[in-house]
Amino acid sequence: MSSLAELAEDIELHLPPSASIERVELPDCVLLDQTGFSFPPAGAALRLRLDAANVDERVAAVRALFRERGRDEFTWWVGTSATPVDLEDRLRAMGMTSYGDDHVITSMLCTEPPPEVEGVEVRRVDTFEDFSVARELAWTTADFTHEQLDHARAGLRDRWDEREAHGAGATFLAYAHGQAVASGDMLFLPFAGFLSGAVTRPDHRGRGAFRALVRARWDEAVRRGTPALIVGAGKMSGPILERIGFTGVAEQHLLLDRSGLAQVST
Repeated sequence: MSSLAELAEDIELHLPPSASIERVELPDCVLLDQTGFSFPPAGAALRLRLDAANVDERVAAVRALFRERGRDEFTWWVGTSATPVDLEDRLRAMGMTSYGDDHVITSMLCTEPPPEVEGVEVRRVDTFEDFSVARELAWTTADFTHEQLDHARAGLRDRWDEREAHGAGATFLAYAHGQAVASGDMLFLPFAGFLSGAVTRPDHRGRGAFRALVRARWDEAVRRGTPALIVGAGKMSGPILERIGFTGVAEQHLLLDRSGLAQVST
């Protein structure tokens, strides 16, 4: 496995620092907690390297740490290199379940230029107004409650200001007939561009907007001197990315842990 492929498996651990994300380094895993967001993936246990002899004890410790932070639900990211090898089975035996229908994330890597796409204009977002348009597009497919959506909108200006201050990433919009029909994010890493999300309006899917966004972000990665793209792909985007040159190098299985809710109910 190449060094880029190794980095791709646990790519979330290499993302730029953020004022909204707390990171807790433990000997056998890393916890990320995006403060202010209640949906489960905002809390994540990653790079799981647990000892087979004390899995129960370590799971209890991680659950306790998230409860201390007020998080009743969070996710475990069981990667290809996670240990012990039967960790997913053990976690499921403790009551954890698949997080949604698209709970298998494939870490994919691209080191050659993806094809160009004609007929779709892509622009890098450089105003808060366009950033808002991109986020509203993204939220159309997010499994948010009304409360979570209101919270996300309320914090949008802060997120924009943070991005502008640190220059850690960029957002792109794809246009058809003058209308924004798709958006995609990119985070700048020292060794690659990380495609952190993309969404296309349902009535414009299959017309090249997604692929055009990939190519625009590749061009940005090349411009920055890091000619590689890394992405965590779901079941919809994975086949498209494979067709345009991405290679799967690892998997992450997302498991939902609702143990905190059980504690509250008792």
